[in-house]
Amino acid sequence: MSAEPHPTLPPVRLHSDAELAGAALAAPLFARAVRLARWAGPATRVDVGGELVAEQLPEAAAVLGLDAGDADSAMYASQAWRVAVDTGLVDVTEPEDDGTEAPGTGADTPGTGADTPGTGADAADVGAEAAGVGAGTPDVEAGTPGTGADVLRANHGTAAPGEDLALVTGGAPGDVLDLWLAALDTVLADAAVPDLDDLVDALDAGGGVDFDRLDWNPSREADFLDGVLANLYLLTVAEGGAADEPVPLPVLAASMVVPDDMGEPTDAVLEQVSDAMMRLDDQFRQLEPIGLVEFRPVDEALMAETDDADIAAGHPGGGVDGGDDAEDVSRYGMVRLTPLGLYGVRARMLEAGVDAPAIGDLAGKGADALLDAVCVYPEGAAQAELEQWLSGRELPAAAAELLAAARGVDEAAPLRRLRCQQALAPAGPEAEVAVRAVLDDPELGGLARVWLAERGAADVPAPDASLVFWLTVDTIAAQLAADGETGELPLLMETLTAHHAGFFEKAWRVEHPATVYVLEAMGRLHPDKKAAKEARKAAFKARSRQA
Repeated sequence: MSAEPHPTLPPVRLHSDAELAGAALAAPLFARAVRLARWAGPATRVDVGGELVAEQLPEAAAVLGLDAGDADSAMYASQAWRVAVDTGLVDVTEPEDDGTEAPGTGADTPGTGADTPGTGADAADVGAEAAGVGAGTPDVEAGTPGTGADVLRANHGTAAPGEDLALVTGGAPGDVLDLWLAALDTVLADAAVPDLDDLVDALDAGGGVDFDRLDWNPSREADFLDGVLANLYLLTVAEGGAADEPVPLPVLAASMVVPDDMGEPTDAVLEQVSDAMMRLDDQFRQLEPIGLVEFRPVDEALMAETDDADIAAGHPGGGVDGGDDAEDVSRYGMVRLTPLGLYGVRARMLEAGVDAPAIGDLAGKGADALLDAVCVYPEGAAQAELEQWLSGRELPAAAAELLAAARGVDEAAPLRRLRCQQALAPAGPEAEVAVRAVLDDPELGGLARVWLAERGAADVPAPDASLVFWLTVDTIAAQLAADGETGELPLLMETLTAHHAGFFEKAWRVEHPATVYVLEAMGRLHPDKKAAKEARKAAFKARSRQA
């Protein structure tokens, strides 16, 4: 069997790379970064660190279709420019230190005119039209800033479209997604920085930032945000989890603050949850424009009407009108990872060494690795992975490989056989030869007979009593491994034993590694008290026999 470790997270269903690339290009912040990259030219000037000079922010805002006179527009333009620089969509030459004019001011500066990459009708192949960065985007010539003396300053650096800009329309979807991931890193780093008011409050007498007073640790803040996104990811991919449903912000904040073993949270803990929730409200506002999340912010009117305990508990406090509970909760903020967000968070977790599988990861693996992995997948995810694995193979050979991988007497073997049966359930006549080949196999013969009988096949040999009992133990062991002691299991036990008089008088002799385990479970769960007592006696005999 495969020696690979089991995944620590349920597998995620990702959209295709082409769909995700289209979503990346449609993300407002990324689209703005592309527009500014195309706009960059010989007269573009930058300060130390590659930031666009303040004098050019209004023109950059205008290129983005924003109100050039609005303060927020300058902020949006600055953020988009920073993303363009950090992702390689723009190349910058920082200011010279010797006071001479910065290079790159001549007419031969690259990145101008008709040769500017990233324009043209081929934008559609990665969804650029949806992003608004295709033919309708102002080109370099139309948006090139002026070259007057107020801009051409010796202490300014220059900028030009970067080589990676060509990937926006000329690259593969994976290239676009790599650019988007780089943009996401920039946005996440920005989101972990305290807001401007906190920075101003923390200024010391010399104009520097008093970090002790600010109580800000960059590494700690980044880890907190990564932890929040990991929790949101888990809520989304878990079977029976959030899936497409948004998660209330108080729930997400509590997942980071309230200890798992805490009963009723104290007032101090609730205050911490409230503080965390408000931090997340600000951070998710910054993360939404890059396409990571869909976010409904905290209702600002609500904050004036609610105390910290009510905020943390996620219910309205004094002064809040009654109404639908769902609507009340949503006023405290709701967040959902987009399909692109799922891709992005998973990519970051993989980079950090977290095992975060995706449906389809096992398509190129052998049947042994497949069955070993899907044994720990939720039911729906296991079915999807099995279907993808089979879809790329010739059915007769694939069926034979699955049956061979299902053999074994180890603890996981019963569940492997159940997953094998699940994989073969939709198979047609092409699998019959492989199934009939294992009719005499002591471990697979029962599975084969069930498969053939369900299809009304002829010439199916009747099982002997030992095979019937062995298959019963194997089936219950598989269900216990898959779902634990669920409410449906007692009914299965009753069904499997009802047609066999004296079942427990014979069951303890079954040569199956899980016999004792199954009989003990039946002693606890069988709905018939008499049968449950007989199961406990049989389990005692089986243990004595193995001793």
